Amino acid sequence: MRQATREAFGQTLAELAVQDPDIIVLDADLAPATKTGETQKTAPGQFVQVGIAEGNMAGIAAGMAVSGLKPFASSFAMFLAGRAYEQIRNSIAYPHLNVKLCATHAGITVGEDGGSHQCLEDIGLMRMLPGMMVLQPADGLETAAMVKWLAAYEGPAYLRLSRAAVDPVYEQEPVFDPAAIPQLRSGETVALIASGVMVRECLAAADRLTGMGIEAAVYDLPVIKPLNTDLLNEIITQYAVVFVAEEHLKAGGIGSAIREAVREPQKIRSIAIEDRFGQSGSVEALMQEYGLDAKAIVQRVLDDCARRLYPGDAKVAIVRQMAPAC
Repeated sequence: MRQATREAFGQTLAELAVQDPDIIVLDADLAPATKTGETQKTAPGQFVQVGIAEGNMAGIAAGMAVSGLKPFASSFAMFLAGRAYEQIRNSIAYPHLNVKLCATHAGITVGEDGGSHQCLEDIGLMRMLPGMMVLQPADGLETAAMVKWLAAYEGPAYLRLSRAAVDPVYEQEPVFDPAAIPQLRSGETVALIASGVMVRECLAAADRLTGMGIEAAVYDLPVIKPLNTDLLNEIITQYAVVFVAEEHLKAGGIGSAIREAVREPQKIRSIAIEDRFGQSGSVEALMQEYGLDAKAIVQRVLDDCARRLYPGDAKVAIVRQMAPAC
């Protein structure tokens, strides 16, 4: 069943709040959209509506954490990572408090709300904060497992969630391991490492590439910070080229983080949003416009294969024409 990660987040958090009276859910006037309103139904005494005051919400959450509670503060990524950044930095990250920042509506898959609401830089902002954990689930099942794990984790964390519904990547709820980078598809030619909604796009791209004689492995990267550098090095050494796909700006994003950390950064190819803001449109149109859909991923892989096999050769143009037909 197709499900947005924000929906799985809201449902899981509401269930956890019933079980744990120390869990407090804070929202900044967006409960119907962030799905934190589910907790208002199951545990109304553990739900706090702060209103349109994201910075204040961060401060309140920090105070609750100091008092021994387990606050989950939620808003759109643009307002949580953007508007409340100073308070998050100084009141939560700096003292390393146990606050979970749950940002929904991240990336361009916000859709018609447009560039003012499409936060494309939040991973970069959050991973720069010392001690801040950054996570992004691929589907609803992984979201549920991740939220349960976060409820027991002590420390600041940023959970990046999406508005758009996606097909399930996992058949059943996985056991979440923050050190794992699950391999979802085997392949020997190239590897695709993705996070969030891009995992499903990479799986679709890999299916198309198989029909063209290119076997692409697909890996899910649920934890963006801290990166499991040892495991990434093991993965990267197996392939001539590794593509990192993300619904985020190239600068400061996942590909950038991996390049900074691994032994063979020259193998990394970034599939990300270039230096531009978002815009209004359907999810499908925007994924195509920004070069993030399965067809665009196939084209990028073919382009790279062509350049490596036929450098400076006219055959490059022939290989590039294969993608539209796949």
